[in-house]
Amino acid sequence: MKKVRPIFIMTMIASMFLTSCSKKAEVATETTTMDTVSVRIATVKTQTIEEDFEYSALVRAEALNNIAPTSPGRIEKIFVEIGDYVVKGQKLIQMDATMLRQSRTQLNNLEKNFERFEELYKVGGISKAEYDAQKTQLDVARNNIKTLEENTQLLSPISGVVTMRNYDSGDLYAGNPILQVQQISPVKLLINISESQYNLVKKGMNANVKLDVFPNEVFPAKISLIYPTLDARTHTFTAEVSLPNKNSKVKPGMYGKVYLNFGAYENPVVPEQALVKITGSPDRYVYLVQGDKVVYTKVTLGRRLENGYEVLSGIKDGDQVAVTSLIKLKNGSNIIIVQ
Repeated sequence: MKKVRPIFIMTMIASMFLTSCSKKAEVATETTTMDTVSVRIATVKTQTIEEDFEYSALVRAEALNNIAPTSPGRIEKIFVEIGDYVVKGQKLIQMDATMLRQSRTQLNNLEKNFERFEELYKVGGISKAEYDAQKTQLDVARNNIKTLEENTQLLSPISGVVTMRNYDSGDLYAGNPILQVQQISPVKLLINISESQYNLVKKGMNANVKLDVFPNEVFPAKISLIYPTLDARTHTFTAEVSLPNKNSKVKPGMYGKVYLNFGAYENPVVPEQALVKITGSPDRYVYLVQGDKVVYTKVTLGRRLENGYEVLSGIKDGDQVAVTSLIKLKNGSNIIIVQ
């Protein structure tokens, strides 16, 4: 049996000790690396924020009139077609005038009879009651003639465009409007505005209108009317926006957006990449950088902007927030800032 030399045994023990120390150092290094997260950061900066608000709306005619007589009758002649421009007072329709002619004949007879009654009354040939009765009959006949004239020759009550025609010449009018005329210069848009902005909206306030059909154009407009009541369900009120439309380019029924500006103010803005959302909660958080650590911080956001979100509370101008590796971070994590 061979003897193991003492020097060999000492060498083996020393080797095992060094290996053990090396492994412990590696574990310590790995632990330090895992606890420290490399992140990029962004600085929160105050910006001037324009209070521009957008409202969807449909273009409406300034005024809309349905043209029709008050009683059924035959349509003798319609003088306009759909798309024709008409002016206020223009004759649009001629109804059958038979009743008007008969009533005029009756009126002539009543006027002649009344002249005789008037002479008799002057000389005391009839009583005041008989005279008044004849005068009342004559007044009723004259008013009847006026009504028949208005319903025989139908005039346009506004200047505008004929947008609907339901009958042809010779038809018997039986209920639906014969024509529809819309005033389209100006036009209007009705927008619903949050009650929180009620004191900001003023009559005469400037507005801009963009229409889907003309994507590269902006049409100047003004607030022309503010409704005096609010909708209790939606907590909004209605404002009417008037658009001049002098060239009649804008048509009722077009879809667009109205833009109002309520001035400007300053608030810090945080990049969208810095925000952390908790599933099932409306709250938003950021990892606020403090030295070589991050602090999980709740923020209150305002409007979304092109370069991030307006911050109402939680962080301030000059603060730094992490914008990468958010999934690896937790409150109090050690960080290394990288470019």
